[in-house]
Amino acid sequence: MSRIERLITAGHVDPDGPPEHENNVWAVGDEQEVVIVDPAHNPSAAEKLVGGRRVVAVLLTHGHWDHSRSAPEFAARVDAPIHLGEPDQFLWEESTGKPDGFLPVVDGQEFTVGGLTVRALATPGHTPGSMSYVVDELESVLSGDTLFPGGPGATRWDYSSFDDVIASVRRLFELPGHWAVHPGHGDSTTIADEQPHLGDWIARGW
Repeated sequence: MSRIERLITAGHVDPDGPPEHENNVWAVGDEQEVVIVDPAHNPSAAEKLVGGRRVVAVLLTHGHWDHSRSAPEFAARVDAPIHLGEPDQFLWEESTGKPDGFLPVVDGQEFTVGGLTVRALATPGHTPGSMSYVVDELESVLSGDTLFPGGPGATRWDYSSFDDVIASVRRLFELPGHWAVHPGHGDSTTIADEQPHLGDWIARGW
């Protein structure tokens, strides 16, 4: 049966320090094949989530270290290509130390897996190359750090844009209200639960 599965992993900026970040790793597919979204922190745990299924693709929502740093090792373990929004290449290089190693993903690009279609939706703002991934058949969107319960992702960096992330949230709000929103960190929510608060987020400026 086609489904979305969640794994929570924890990691740290300093390899010798304690875990500081919990991330959601998402698997989308069925009993035979999956795509993995943001295999953060722990390649071994993400490989266990796969459980021997074929990995069609590794989809990154953006290039921040906590989402991308472990992707090369995980992708090598499961022999799958990595896809990332090209404007985030500078973050990829900072995070992984690699000048290449991913394929650009573009708005509207589709990935077929386990009888599902996973569609990339450009949602810049948190980072310039941020992507969300829409799964129509499961009435869900994997929003990365673009939208969480309670508001959009942070835009405190020079390369971020609050105006852009608000425009991206508006784009997500075009999805049906009952749809699930599965973010990069924390609990899931729905479009309808978050829509009424957009004006408050704009007023507060973050």
